[in-house]
Amino acid sequence: MTTMPRRQEKMSEIVSREIVHAIVDQGLEPGAKLASEGEMLEQFGVGRATLREALRILEVNGLIQIRPGPGGGPIVAGVKSHDFGRMSTLYYHMTGATFRELAEARRAMEPVMARLAAERADPDQFDRLRRSIERAEAASVREEGNWARVSTDFHATVASMSGNRVLDLFAESLKDVWFDRIYGLMYPVDAREQVRRDHEAIAGAIIKGDGKKAEKLMAAHMDEFQGFVTERYHGLLDEVLDWR
Repeated sequence: MTTMPRRQEKMSEIVSREIVHAIVDQGLEPGAKLASEGEMLEQFGVGRATLREALRILEVNGLIQIRPGPGGGPIVAGVKSHDFGRMSTLYYHMTGATFRELAEARRAMEPVMARLAAERADPDQFDRLRRSIERAEAASVREEGNWARVSTDFHATVASMSGNRVLDLFAESLKDVWFDRIYGLMYPVDAREQVRRDHEAIAGAIIKGDGKKAEKLMAAHMDEFQGFVTERYHGLLDEVLDWR
């Protein structure tokens, strides 16, 4: 079997990957301190400049934080979809990908994840979905920021219930990139109640374990949103993706 050719990696990239392996192998949680600089220099057998570049790579990608001062140093930051999304937009921008294509990707993925949530989710996770719906019910449709948060929280909750960490991270990052750009370009107040009802219907299908219905309802919901953006903000969809 042939393999894809790989570019020559810098030593700092190799070390950064080894640090990630160590985090995973040791089961380090966000907030946990990594080994000291001296310990890592000895462990990896590299110079101080190479080690610091390796740590900088991880910091830029949001996987660790560097705390300054006495008692500081590198700590585990955990995996956050917005960091993954921010880095991905560099690639999207280089290829000329547009928000229209991002919307198409979300339209393809989110119905599938709704189906998987219905088919795979542990019943204990349904409480999280119910709480998401309850927060939406308690939020005023006239409170722009809060309504936007609870609305996007619903999609994040469904994605997290799919049982597929690759899809979850990818879908969440696409949502973050989209939300970063369109924040404020939301449904008019008089249409938000329908959005809430759509979410309730999708949640109901997921909780009942009806994957086909959940997928169908989510597809219709995403079609409606894409149609709304196309009608009101047509120029936005032709913008090249970027993280602002």
